[in-house]
Amino acid sequence: MADQVLEHRLAAILAADVAGYSALMQGDERATLETLDESRAVFREHASHHGGRVVDTAGDSVLAVFSSASGAMRAAVAVQERLDALNRSRPEDRRMRFRIGVHLGDVMEKADGSVYGDGVNIAARIEGLAAPGGISVSSNVHDSVQGKVDLAFESTGEHEVKNIARPVLVYRVALQAEAPNGGAAPAPDKPSIAVLPFDNMSRDPEQEYFADGMSEDIITDLSKVSGLFVIARNSSFAYKGKSPKIDQVSRELSARYVLEGSVRKAGNRVRINAQLIDGRTGGHVWAERYDRDLTDIFAVQDEVTERIVHVLKVTLTETEHRSITHRGTEDLEAYDLYLRGRERTVKLTREDNLEGRRLLEQAIARDPSFSAPRSMLGISRLGDFLNRWGEGWEDGLREGRELASRAVAVDDMDPVAHLAMALAHLWSREHEPAVAEAQRVITLDPNSAMGHGALGMILHYGGDSARALQHLEVSQRLDPHQLDLRLHNQALCHFMLGDLEAAAGLLRERIERAPQTDISRALLASTYGHLGRAEEARAVWADLRRVNPDYSLEQRGAILPYRRAADFARIAEGVRKAGIELPGGG
Repeated sequence: MADQVLEHRLAAILAADVAGYSALMQGDERATLETLDESRAVFREHASHHGGRVVDTAGDSVLAVFSSASGAMRAAVAVQERLDALNRSRPEDRRMRFRIGVHLGDVMEKADGSVYGDGVNIAARIEGLAAPGGISVSSNVHDSVQGKVDLAFESTGEHEVKNIARPVLVYRVALQAEAPNGGAAPAPDKPSIAVLPFDNMSRDPEQEYFADGMSEDIITDLSKVSGLFVIARNSSFAYKGKSPKIDQVSRELSARYVLEGSVRKAGNRVRINAQLIDGRTGGHVWAERYDRDLTDIFAVQDEVTERIVHVLKVTLTETEHRSITHRGTEDLEAYDLYLRGRERTVKLTREDNLEGRRLLEQAIARDPSFSAPRSMLGISRLGDFLNRWGEGWEDGLREGRELASRAVAVDDMDPVAHLAMALAHLWSREHEPAVAEAQRVITLDPNSAMGHGALGMILHYGGDSARALQHLEVSQRLDPHQLDLRLHNQALCHFMLGDLEAAAGLLRERIERAPQTDISRALLASTYGHLGRAEEARAVWADLRRVNPDYSLEQRGAILPYRRAADFARIAEGVRKAGIELPGGG
C-alpha cells in the first residue's frame, strides 16, 4: 500500500541543490555536511510557514511541494535571503549557495508523501538553469504569481529540458542577494554607482563616440576609487538608446546611485550636463552643467568625478587622487583617435578590430607617450591570435606582448596595460607572472570587472578553479549584463570541480546567448559524456560540426594554456565517453 499512487494533483514544486558541492566537500567534508544540515533546516522552516513541506533531501538536494505558486515563491525568496545572511558570516570559500527552481505542474503523490511526475522533473531542470544563490521559475509560475508577489522577473528564453517534449520558458527572479548568473549584490558598506551612456545632443550622429567616451572615462576614473562599487561599462551601456527608468537601472544593476547626462559638441565648444540620482528615491543628489572649450574636456571629467566622490562622502587616498586625474596625454587629437579606436575594438568582431587597430596606431603616432591606445592595441593583437583573425594572426601573441610591455614601461599606473600584460603572459603559458599582473590590475582599479575576470581565467588554467570562481563571481557582480564568455569560463571551473550539472546549465545559457559558439558546444558534449547522457552529447557535437565544420579539439588543446595536461585531457575524455571519435585519438 505504501507504494500505491493515491493522488494526481496540481502543485507548485520547489527543487534546489548546492552549487559547487563537490568542491566544498573536497575542502572540508564535516563542515560541509554541518552547513548542509543547517541550510535544510532553513528550507523546512520557510516551506512550512508558506503552506508547503519538504518531501526529499537526497544528496545535496531539497525538494518541496506547495499548494500555491505564490507560497512557493515567498518561501524561495525567504530561503535565499536567510541563506545569504548566513553566508556572510562564513569565509568566501565555505559559503554554500543553492540554486532554486520552481514549477507549477502535475504531480503524483504516494501514501508516504513522496512525489513524482513531469512537474518534479521540470522543476529540477529549471533549478539547473538558476544562478548560485538565485531562483528561476517556469512561465506557469510567472503567470500565476503576477500581482500576488512583489518581485521582478527577467525572461531567459525557452530552454530544451531532458525528457520533456516541448521547450520550457524560464524566468529569472531579481534578488538583492543575487545578480544574473551567480553574482551577488555589492557590499552594503560601499556606495554603489552606475554611469549610463551620456546622450549625444550634437547634430552630427558621428559624434556618438565622443559622448560614449565621456561616459567611459568617468566610469574608468570612478572605478579606481576603492571606496566605491562601480558597475562596469558593458552593463551600463546595455541601456544605451533605451531611455530606462532610473529605479529599473538601480534595481537590475544593484546600484544605489545612477549618473546620467548629455554632451553637445559644436566646433571647439562642448556643453555637458550631468546629474546624480538616488535610485531608491528618485531624488537628485547633484546636478551641474558645464559650458567649456574643448581643450577643457579633461578638467570637466575631473570635476565630475571629484564632485561625485565628494557628495557620496568617499575619502580618496593620495594614490587614487593622482590616478583619477592622470590622463596619459594632453593631445586632444590623440585622445580623439583613441576614443574612436576603443569604440571599434570593444565590439570584438574581425572588421571592427582591424579598423580599431588603424585608429589606435594613429593615436600612438600622435603621442608615443600615451599608453592607453598601446594597451588596447596589444589586447587587439592578442584577439587576432586567439581568433585567427586576418593575415599575420600568428604574430599576434608576440606583437601583443611587445605592445603590452611597452605600455607598462610608458605608464605603470595604467591598469589596462597590466591587463594586456597579464593576458600575454597567460597565452604564453607563464602562469605566475600572469597572476601577478592581473593582481596589479585590481590594485590599480579595484572595480575592474575585466581584471577580476582575467584573474579568474588565469587561476582556472593554472589549476585553481575554486579560487577562479570567486573572482569570476566578483566580475559578475561588477558587470552583471556581460555574460557571454564569462558563462563559458564559469562552466569550465564547475566542470573541473566536478559540478557537472552546473556546468551544463551555464553552457546551455551561453549557447543560447552566442548561437555560433563552438567551444561551449564542445565542452557541453564532454559534460554530457561524463554525465552518461551520450545521446545528448552526440546531438550537441553534431550541432558543433554544423556551426564549425573545421573545429578540432586537438588544435584547441594545443592553444589553451593549461598548466596540467590532465585538465584538458578530461574534456577529451568526456567526448570519447559519449562514443564520439576524435581524430588522432585527441
